Amino acid sequence: MNAPAALAHLTPEIALREVPDALIDSLKSRFGGNCSTAMAVRTQHGRDESSFDAPPPSAVVFAECTQDVADAVKLASEYSVPVIPFGVGSSLEGHLLAVQGGISIDLQRMNKVLSVNADDLTVTVQPGVTRKQLNDEIKSTGLFFPIDPGADASIGGMTATRASGTNAVRYGTMRENVLGLEVVTASGDVIRTGTRAKKSSAGYDLTRLMVGSEGTLGVVTEITLRIYPLPEAVSAAICSFPSIEAAVRTTIQTIQLGVPIARVELIDVNAVRMVNAYAKLGLREEPMLLMEFHGSPAGVKEQAETVQEIASDHGGNAFEWASTPEERTRLWTARHNSYFAAVQSRPGCRVISTDTCVPISRLADCLLESVAETDASGIPYFLVGHVGDGNFHFGYLIDPNIPEERVKAEKLNHDLVSRALALEGTCTGEHGVGLHKMDFLITEAGAGAVDMMRTIKRALDPKNIMNPGKIFTL
Repeated sequence: MNAPAALAHLTPEIALREVPDALIDSLKSRFGGNCSTAMAVRTQHGRDESSFDAPPPSAVVFAECTQDVADAVKLASEYSVPVIPFGVGSSLEGHLLAVQGGISIDLQRMNKVLSVNADDLTVTVQPGVTRKQLNDEIKSTGLFFPIDPGADASIGGMTATRASGTNAVRYGTMRENVLGLEVVTASGDVIRTGTRAKKSSAGYDLTRLMVGSEGTLGVVTEITLRIYPLPEAVSAAICSFPSIEAAVRTTIQTIQLGVPIARVELIDVNAVRMVNAYAKLGLREEPMLLMEFHGSPAGVKEQAETVQEIASDHGGNAFEWASTPEERTRLWTARHNSYFAAVQSRPGCRVISTDTCVPISRLADCLLESVAETDASGIPYFLVGHVGDGNFHFGYLIDPNIPEERVKAEKLNHDLVSRALALEGTCTGEHGVGLHKMDFLITEAGAGAVDMMRTIKRALDPKNIMNPGKIFTL
């Protein structure tokens, strides 16, 4: 499978649509102080963690309930003005940029846990609830929500991008863990998809359609999720390796042997060096796996011993174990701080983040060739990965004032994605398409499949107001 010949989206395509003064007046009349046109507020809502820039939205509406969202969308639809949902701004692929202008709907104030059904292992939340908030609110029930993308992202944003993260190797992604939704459609109507039942054969699976639609089909205003019992025993470990290849081979063998590991994360030597400087952790500056085991005390012990034996066969050493929450938090700080540690390692830089995922048997082929290519480029970078499910991320640290660095980094990303697609992988394992992977989506899915997506988009959003210019162009 061949990737696009041209480098994908060095800069976003800006095609601003008119936002009439009459719409702004109507929004201010309806929402009062909850509608802002202040430049500082608009600028905040026109940026995410991507390396792209675009003009800010014309106004920001702070929604406090589903009816607020519905009313804002109805007014936008009346004037055919784009609507961009906003969670916490942690997305990496330009999802929040107002590339066609419009208004931003901030959902952070819709942050209530609406119901906890412990007997059924489900919870229903508003979209502004963050993953850490959710787990804090349900921990007294002995349950937890496992999806952990690293950032304290909103559940609404995680639903929109079909997020996953460090626990996906055992608990799956948002695709498997969202049971039902409340969604405001492009016309401002409110619909519900799915139920709290564990399965259904009733009609089209609209829940799965909305999960991962990146705000292009509707605004999610309520999410029903699977939650899980806190494991009886949890043990975490870090293990250093003489090379990335040794760490990857250990991971592949662990998964192929069926060890039910909960987390297995790769951090390369660059990332270890950066988090050591950022968080004063004192970790050995070698490629490292961070692992976590869930289950009964006996089961956790057996899993850990098996993995330690596999790692030893590949030169793994300096195992450090942690069984208390405080010790585990210290170990996982290295992984969760990697992005911000990298940014601080080169002041003023912007990060171009990659997000390929390949079948686990092809992980070594894809990753090692990509490492060699990136080392040869001279671009500063760090590498982390949810390698238990074949997903990994390079972060290229570029100086925004040196255009040549952007071109070189995008070429590295282009070659990396091409390699992943040739190995029957995907251009994005969890970040979503946004602006950055639009060309690759056509390559991966095929023109016919993307045309079908466009048909669905036109049917559900005939005025093309729901986060237009993302995933594909109409």
